[in-house]
Order: sequence, then C-alpha cells, then structure tokens
Amino acid sequence: MMTEAVNLAAIEEIRLLKARYLRALDTKDWALLRSLLTDDMIGDFREMPGETDEGLLTTGADAFVAGVAATLEHATTVHHVHSFEIRFTGARDAEGIWAMDDHFWAGEGSDLAGRSRHGFGHYHDCYRKARGRWLIARTRLSRIRVVRE
Repeated sequence: MMTEAVNLAAIEEIRLLKARYLRALDTKDWALLRSLLTDDMIGDFREMPGETDEGLLTTGADAFVAGVAATLEHATTVHHVHSFEIRFTGARDAEGIWAMDDHFWAGEGSDLAGRSRHGFGHYHDCYRKARGRWLIARTRLSRIRVVRE
C-alpha cells in the first residue's frame, strides 16, 4: 500500500519523466528518449480531428524512437503539457492525462517544408516502475484541434 508521501514522491517522479520525454523530443535526444520507455512501450498517435492514420500506432520502444526520429529529423518542435491528472493503478503502475499544446515546423529536407501545425489535446499515458524508476509504458495522443499553416 502506498502512503501519501510515497504517492507524492511518485507523482513528482512521473512529472519529471514527462518533462524529460518532451525535452528529448524537442532537442532530438533519441538516447534520452529511449531511456524513458519500457521495452514493450506502445505509442499511439492515430487520432487527429476528422482522420485516423493506422501507421501512427507503434509497438516497441526501439521502433517508436526510430519512427519519431525519422518524422522529426527535419522539423522543429515545441511541446508543452500542463493540468496533469495522475492516478495509481497498482504499486508499480500509474495512469496520467496531460493537457497538451504542441507546435511543429517542417524544415528544409522535409516533404512538408515550410508548413507548420499547432495542435491541442491530451496525452493519455500508462507508467510502470521498472529498473528502479518510473518509465512510460504507453502514450496515446488525442487531439481536439489542429491548426495547419
């Protein structure tokens, strides 16, 4: 059974985990990104307003990092999350929902060069404590609105 102090410490660890995940994306630190994920991590970015892309469901941390790296190689991104809700589903498992706001600018060398996107929505994450620390086991992005320029 987790005490209130243990819960608060775990929440803070998960908040730092999410912050590092977003920084790894924006700075293209793929080694850091990989270190934050369980080996069997699932990344689900299929949901966009008015469309679904089944190619944006990835199983396995290595495949996820490779796919994200290829997508963001020629882009600049800025990710912000806030208004988090974290609940524990077991001593080593937790779920989180984060309001999110992200910006994507395609750079030279991209098929989308010169285009940008500003998205709003929520991350729905599952966390697992493994190797002595909290890791992301699943992340799903549900977008409410996307503004394309």
